[in-house]
Amino acid sequence: MMNRTVIQSLLVSLKVQLLLVTLNIQDRALTVILQANPVPQLCFVLILFDPAASPPKMVTFDELMAAARNLTNLTLAHEIAVNANFCIKHEELPQNSLAGTVKQIVHKAFWDHLESELNEDPPEYEHAIKLFEEIKEILLSFLTPGANRIQNQICEVLDTDLIRQQAEHNAVDIHGLANYIINTMGKLCAPIRDNDIKQLKATENIVELLRQIFHVLDLMKMDVANYTIQSLRPYLRRNLVDYERTKFQEILEETPSALDLTTEWIKDSIEDELSSISNESSPSPGADPSSKSSISPTLVLNNGYLKLLQWDYHKTIPETLITDEVRLQELREKLNQLKIIACVCLITNNMVGAAIVDVPDFADQLKRVCVPLLEGMSKKTFDLKEALNAIGVQICIKVNESLTERNLPSLNAEMQNNLMGQIASIVEENNPVSSLIDKRIQLFMKSLLALPSFQKCMPALPGGLSVIQAEMELVGSQFANIVDFNKQVYGPFYANILKKLLFPEAAIGKAEIEAASN
Repeated sequence: MMNRTVIQSLLVSLKVQLLLVTLNIQDRALTVILQANPVPQLCFVLILFDPAASPPKMVTFDELMAAARNLTNLTLAHEIAVNANFCIKHEELPQNSLAGTVKQIVHKAFWDHLESELNEDPPEYEHAIKLFEEIKEILLSFLTPGANRIQNQICEVLDTDLIRQQAEHNAVDIHGLANYIINTMGKLCAPIRDNDIKQLKATENIVELLRQIFHVLDLMKMDVANYTIQSLRPYLRRNLVDYERTKFQEILEETPSALDLTTEWIKDSIEDELSSISNESSPSPGADPSSKSSISPTLVLNNGYLKLLQWDYHKTIPETLITDEVRLQELREKLNQLKIIACVCLITNNMVGAAIVDVPDFADQLKRVCVPLLEGMSKKTFDLKEALNAIGVQICIKVNESLTERNLPSLNAEMQNNLMGQIASIVEENNPVSSLIDKRIQLFMKSLLALPSFQKCMPALPGGLSVIQAEMELVGSQFANIVDFNKQVYGPFYANILKKLLFPEAAIGKAEIEAASN
């Protein structure tokens, strides 16, 4: 069993920088600036304004950074364990982008300057020596403990003091050093880099060769990180619940307000449940429908999870769900797409159902029409109204083709306009078909969460969703897995919050007893 200390050291060894989503700070850009410009020994104080808090909460810079480091490790560990496809990828910046242009200009200026120095008479080697020193450090970082022979050899050949002395006498064998570096890289790299090493050996221009050496070294660093990720994944999966809970507790100790958003999330769910109870039939005599003690904590928590499927992800998500924010957002977007498809099929069936009811797989044909036109729904540039207009046109074509094949009259112009109009109106607020499908999707997901975690199976699918049954079951399964794991990790934190919100008298009494005993 791998303990938390070993997991922690392996996570640090990855040297992977994730975009931190720092707790309690709405302005994430500020967080990035603070991390990009750390000031040693600076007691930088952030005043976190909370309307419900008096006086304002104070968090020192050191405390903020400690919480950020814990959150980085927690996020990275969670991603490695739950995402089998997680890896570090080499991605070039687009050349036409500002960042890509600036990088290209700066790099070209550097290598041009190096080339001009080496072409001087006598050559100037100072920048080249610094590059060899950096290469030496990178090569040494690839070595495993106990590789003393190759370590000593690298340090001896790439001894920068010796190279500097040789430079003073114009006796540096720069091509020989480069060849040694390439051969050493060939011994240390993964087989996937063998072709890159061959290309290095075929490069004659020394400046281009050094530039390509650094490029391949970057790829090798990425390979090492991905190998570490693969090695770490099985251990993390076995220890993740305990690890995440412990790391979040450390965050909470550094930043006591780290559960504020989670508390608000649960409080909103309680208020919704109270409102739902009061709107139902009148309670039995003596019962108080507004009593919080009558509410099921499990139901409150499940309803809170369901809200995440309709969450506005421009807002900050509850702290306990940050590690799954991207997955939850993807599920929400997938459900939105499925809702549109179900609406289109229901409207079409209601209008021309009698004529197409016996056509095999006609619902699947309608779905195949919708899916490509709804790709990219999550993008800001996506125009849903335009997409629905295009879907309406294609649905009319598909229906008429089917009718013609069976020697039935095609839809007349009025019916086609009516069908396209109803499909286009799906986007309108309070559209009855959209509202109906949305309620049935929520009912399915709610029924799924109500099942015991050890007995997860698919509940009966409400009417109107059969065309998206396979997709709904897949999304439901993914959502249930996220919820179940989240409950395992953060259950104790949720229990404390629910106890304070649902049974405030008991919480106050316990606090008074503890204060008296102290």
